[in-house]
Amino acid sequence: METIKVAIAEDDFRVADVHEKFLEKISGVEVVGKALNAEKTLEILDTRKVDLLLLDVYMPDQLGTDIIPIIRQKYESVDIIMITAAKDKVFLERAMRNGVQNYLIKPITIERFTNTIEKYIQNRSLLQNKEEVDQNVVDKLFRNSEEHKIENEQMLPTGIDAKTLNNILEVLKNNQEGLSAEEIGEKMGASRTTARRYLEYLISIDECRSEVEYGTVGRPERKYLLG
Repeated sequence: METIKVAIAEDDFRVADVHEKFLEKISGVEVVGKALNAEKTLEILDTRKVDLLLLDVYMPDQLGTDIIPIIRQKYESVDIIMITAAKDKVFLERAMRNGVQNYLIKPITIERFTNTIEKYIQNRSLLQNKEEVDQNVVDKLFRNSEEHKIENEQMLPTGIDAKTLNNILEVLKNNQEGLSAEEIGEKMGASRTTARRYLEYLISIDECRSEVEYGTVGRPERKYLLG
């Protein structure tokens, strides 16, 4: 398994350190540099082998979205995941047009961060050693809608049926911010225990993920989201 070389471009050194600690918990990843501004970011890309750049938008000398075209022109093999507090859709649109792998809005949990990096590693691995791709590979990379429809009942374990599974997938698709097992059960007319059983199965086949959400009062709540 290859080691993914990661660079962090983040103007707050404390946030950069947190992201570095998150990365240390993921196998097959090595942090090769950290930059507090755009100039240093480009210097790292110019002097070190970088596979993945974690890029902030707001940096003191230049916007992260403004240097993406430079990166695309000079370092075309570098993949980019944006991690930023920028919520203006213009930044998201610029990032998408320039082919970023993902766009995470701060603050982010370690679960969301880890899931995103691990999904990137999976997609990268999927393309390795392939001269040609088929539609199945494309669907996995782009999360096409057909991928989320479970049709073959015989492939499912005992206690899991395709209709209920697809109903849960549809609920998750329509609630991008995530829902608890109880909320999903209510929308389906099923118990929380039933909903959780199906959700855990979806996690096991990489169709769903869970994140712990910390509220101002009470216990942390587990939210479920698509892929």
